[in-house]
Amino acid sequence: MPAFRRPVPLEKAYRLLNHGPTVLVSAAHGGQRNIMAAAWAMPLDFQPPKVAVVLDKSTWTRQLLEASGTFVLNVPCAAQVDIVQSLGNSSGLELQQAGSDKFAAYGLSTFSGQALAAPLLQGCVAWLECRLLPEPHNHQQYDLFLGEVIAAQADTRVFSEGRWHFDGQDSLRTLHHVAGGHFLTIGSALDGRQLPLPTS
Repeated sequence: MPAFRRPVPLEKAYRLLNHGPTVLVSAAHGGQRNIMAAAWAMPLDFQPPKVAVVLDKSTWTRQLLEASGTFVLNVPCAAQVDIVQSLGNSSGLELQQAGSDKFAAYGLSTFSGQALAAPLLQGCVAWLECRLLPEPHNHQQYDLFLGEVIAAQADTRVFSEGRWHFDGQDSLRTLHHVAGGHFLTIGSALDGRQLPLPTS
């Protein structure tokens, strides 16, 4: 494991997604694998930590996720913006039918997680390994998938002691998709202060 990649305690895993970054969803089953971009993902609970992500019925990743019952939310960074755009606009199923996959097509490097077979993408700044919580009605009606986070890791250059800190690491700032291939990166940190309550 690289020196800058460290496990994140599960009770703090929600903080990896709390600021609303675009994620890359990866899944594997039966010797096949895929990865796709998803802008609609969020944390749902603390203990056990849970997440939600929207996956269209047409996606190959969704098929692999449903078959395996597991998936990974990879949190990419500004240095990977072209990869994120490309993964979000190419068909894993078409590549699979041609005998390839997105990892091979784009020369992506992966590593094994702590708990699952699904691949984790090198170069991201956080990774959440998830076990699917079966909710067939939500899957079919809303394309909404829930997962329990069973392992999490982050890049300590920008996340440590339960907090993101991006100062001086612009290439590692997380991405936030707007539309049509346009992204924003996370901005500067601010700390709020408690305002005093009015006295009667």
